[in-house]
Amino acid sequence: MPPNQPIGEKEPFYFKSFNNVIGIAHNVTELEAELARLINVDKEAVKYHLREGHIVQWLRYIGEGELAERLTNVTEPEQALQIVREYLSSKGKNEMRSGRRCQGPRRHHRHAKPY
Repeated sequence: MPPNQPIGEKEPFYFKSFNNVIGIAHNVTELEAELARLINVDKEAVKYHLREGHIVQWLRYIGEGELAERLTNVTEPEQALQIVREYLSSKGKNEMRSGRRCQGPRRHHRHAKPY
């Protein structure tokens, strides 16, 4: 675990292109935002992470197994973005029915090594 990472926090997902970090997601909401942004910035990097299963593996790691299953074998960034948006929409509706609110993206910085 990186030295500045609080105990119990999961590693974020690092979108990389040629060993450069081009995006970071700490949760599914941030994953949606990064997918939308990176489709216009470096679509091939997103395709690579989808094709290699990196995003699916990270989603399982953070406890988002249902979304991971939905994204298994998806290789097109636009399709992945649509699936993530549908998942967030259905999750938000379910949480509204039960009286809970969704947490938005976290807005803090930390220095963690990308993997």
